[in-house]
Amino acid sequence: MGRVGLGVAVGCAAVTCAIAAALVARRASARARWRRAVALLREFEEGCATPPARLRQVVDAMVVEMHAGLASDGGSKLKMLLTFVDALPNGNEDGIYYSIDLGGSNFRVLRVEVGAGSVINQKVEQQPIPEELTKGTTEDLFDFVALALKSFLEREDGQDVKKALGFTFSFPVRQNSVSSGSLIRWTKGFSIGDMVGNDVALCLNNALARCGLDVRVTALVNDTTGT
Repeated sequence: MGRVGLGVAVGCAAVTCAIAAALVARRASARARWRRAVALLREFEEGCATPPARLRQVVDAMVVEMHAGLASDGGSKLKMLLTFVDALPNGNEDGIYYSIDLGGSNFRVLRVEVGAGSVINQKVEQQPIPEELTKGTTEDLFDFVALALKSFLEREDGQDVKKALGFTFSFPVRQNSVSSGSLIRWTKGFSIGDMVGNDVALCLNNALARCGLDVRVTALVNDTTGT
């Protein structure tokens, strides 16, 4: 190999070494930046974490406020209403159940079949509530809901068997039992004056009877409880 060739080879080797050194340095710098970023994130996480003891204090304080709110009106900063729901499903339920969910601009009708600890089949229909019904009369609103339920039942099962109905009513209600309760006030754009103070389950039952349905509300819940 001549001097020129040797010089070229040495030059190429030097360039290669320089490039390799630059890559190593770049990777080392990237790793260092990554370590710094991880350290900062860990420090931020530790600084924002709430100690378990503090979380327990928050839970205990909420429980106290909840009990106070249930004990008397205005007795707590938390707004509390009795539900009369004293047990949760245990997984042994079976059969076909129906429900109406009324609240906001739409309402839903539900048919669910449960068994063996799971939902076997479920059918849900949603229907918008005409705006004029949100400011009309109690009878007009619940007749509309009852007719929709009647149509749903006719398509799904017919009307030969007496059916129990769950009613999720997404407005403040003071309950008297698990299946009855009076409306405290309207929200969500509803303003039906003759409804306030009346039993919402009874109003729906009356509408169902007017439609010729052998269906009665057996459980009335607020949407918070239902969820």
